[in-house]
Amino acid sequence: MGNTETAVEFRNVTKAYGDVRAVRNFSFSIERGKLVTLLGPSGCGKTTTLRLIAGLEMVTEGNIFIGGKEVTRLSASDRDVSMVFQSYALFPHMTVMQNVSYGLTMSRLTKAQVSEKALEGLELVGLTGFGGRLPSQLSGGQQQRVAVARALVLEPEVLLFDEPLSNLDAKLRRRVREEIRELQQKLELTTVYVTHDQEEALAVSDRIIVMNEAVIAQEGTPRQLYEEPDSLFVADFIGDANLAKAELVQLDGKEAEVNIGGFTMRLPHRGLASGAVNVAIRPQAILLQSSGEQTGIPGTIQKAIYLGNHIEYTIDSPVGELFMIDNQVDQLQPSGSKVTISFLRRGVSLVRAD
Repeated sequence: MGNTETAVEFRNVTKAYGDVRAVRNFSFSIERGKLVTLLGPSGCGKTTTLRLIAGLEMVTEGNIFIGGKEVTRLSASDRDVSMVFQSYALFPHMTVMQNVSYGLTMSRLTKAQVSEKALEGLELVGLTGFGGRLPSQLSGGQQQRVAVARALVLEPEVLLFDEPLSNLDAKLRRRVREEIRELQQKLELTTVYVTHDQEEALAVSDRIIVMNEAVIAQEGTPRQLYEEPDSLFVADFIGDANLAKAELVQLDGKEAEVNIGGFTMRLPHRGLASGAVNVAIRPQAILLQSSGEQTGIPGTIQKAIYLGNHIEYTIDSPVGELFMIDNQVDQLQPSGSKVTISFLRRGVSLVRAD
């Protein structure tokens, strides 16, 4: 292989436990210096994939390369990777400094070099001066940062994160994910990140690999996956989508005229043929006017929930129930109101049936 720009490569990797295949014929590559997220529902195989990279699980079939070198049969200790676990896995009886130094003490470095590297690690994650404390004297966010520092000081070829924020509260989660992303970009670390939280994935990733039932459903940049989902599963998993039936009336170059319940618009046809099609409509892509205004399709407000900076509506329409988010908070439409619905081109995409 020998491509130094590729940090991790899977070629036709399968992992089976007895008759159950946790990962089926997986092929992907991760570019050096990028953060790639494995995203998907519980049980889709994402943690198994991470453990296969780490060498904590061995493949049943296929090959794994790290930094251009085949590591398929190498043990975890012979692979140049570090993992940050969901539970942080800090040693409770050791100080922060001892925790961060732990992996380095196995290396050929002198005591002074180990100490210097550990202090650098703590500085990187903003914990200078915390070296003498025990993990129990730290907050959850600080413990998470110690776990990151411990992995970083080993200067691994690849840094692995397994659901790193799931033990933190919502506000802290946002802050720590920003810290991880900033650090990753500053140090140009090749990082593989596992989460089931799609907002987290959109916020931190260069690329996302969406997994479903042990296979790759789609991979791409956060924007590609959000704006051009390949399937109903991806459309719904990444940033809510209303899934509706529509009719592709006629093709015209790369675009098509599409009829959604009587509202006609032009959309990229994405290789679909004329006839019945599925369409994914983002909650923000729905526009409401009072009944009788503008062109569109008729609807009735079923529910209106005021949430401070936006209103969530559930609307009954000719294409089924639609969920929408409206930022016009000063014009609340009460339930039972008759409205006219139209759609923004951005946020509506044709998708293949799963």
